[in-house]
Amino acid sequence: MSRLREPLYYAALWLISLFFFAPIGWIVLSSFKTRSDILATPPKLFFAPSLDNYRALFAKSEIFGQIFNSVFLSLGAVIVAVLVSFLAAFCFSRLKPRGTDFLMFLLLSIRMLPGPAVILPVYLMYAAFGWKDNHLALLLFYAMFSIPFSVWILKGFLDGVSTRYDETGLVNGGSWFHVIFKVVLPQVRPGLIAAFIFNLIFVWNEYLFNFLIGGVKTQNIPYALMVGTYSEGGLNWTFISAMTSIYMVVPIAFIFAFQKYLLVGMTFGTVRGEV
Repeated sequence: MSRLREPLYYAALWLISLFFFAPIGWIVLSSFKTRSDILATPPKLFFAPSLDNYRALFAKSEIFGQIFNSVFLSLGAVIVAVLVSFLAAFCFSRLKPRGTDFLMFLLLSIRMLPGPAVILPVYLMYAAFGWKDNHLALLLFYAMFSIPFSVWILKGFLDGVSTRYDETGLVNGGSWFHVIFKVVLPQVRPGLIAAFIFNLIFVWNEYLFNFLIGGVKTQNIPYALMVGTYSEGGLNWTFISAMTSIYMVVPIAFIFAFQKYLLVGMTFGTVRGEV
């Protein structure tokens, strides 16, 4: 019985994985089908694959700008957010200003509010300052929304790094810049990558604010999916399947590339070695 336990365990894991990834596999397969094959009953598992859906997708001139906007806004906002969050988390962790716990609660409370609850004041502010349909303004907005969660993650990681590292670096003539970026930052690399991936997924999937405070120049992929969903009086399944398949490439690529650090980051303990 013990010999069968491990094969059964892995077989169960494979079945669960296939169950959860079946919709993804189905949408990718559908991107190579014709409209009639997609709507066929019963569903076709064997078909002649075609790239016509992708040719039709990239024949639209605006699609390249929408893909660029998604990549630029996501990567730019998350990089800014992680850098600012790391410095803020270092201050909270090392300097421990008065009311740190309350300030951390206020930061987290920003993310407790749903997007529609704050869209009106944000829209009025952006309209008043003329920031609508501006790449930099939208990038900074996404960075602002990503900072609170990143600070919470990184503070927990920094609390787990012994202050002996800081003291040793300063005693040996290092500046605070050297201590922060050369000594402490490498210790929390898994946390930086975890914060980067989680916030990248949030910004990559964001639609509401892009639709309301963005514009023609800042349209992202979720916006393109929304406006292209219906065509010729029905759902445009060929466009949806092809666009969704491309839409999944960036987050999957980042998660696959950094999966080792992401797993370490999600299980990172608070016990660190002393110098």
